[in-house]
Amino acid sequence: MSSLDKMWASFVAIGLMVVASLLISYARTRTKGAIRVILSTIAFLMFVPIMLYMLLSLF
Repeated sequence: MSSLDKMWASFVAIGLMVVASLLISYARTRTKGAIRVILSTIAFLMFVPIMLYMLLSLF
């Protein structure tokens, strides 16, 4: 994998992390009940591709 590909993989991981952080912050401050659980679950599930892109950018 070239250095440029590693850079893009890390940018994708950073972007997904920002989206997940904003989503969890929104869920905790503005929502209640089932919507809060659903948004928190979506944010948590986003960490799987984040971790994969992070590992991809390391190797």
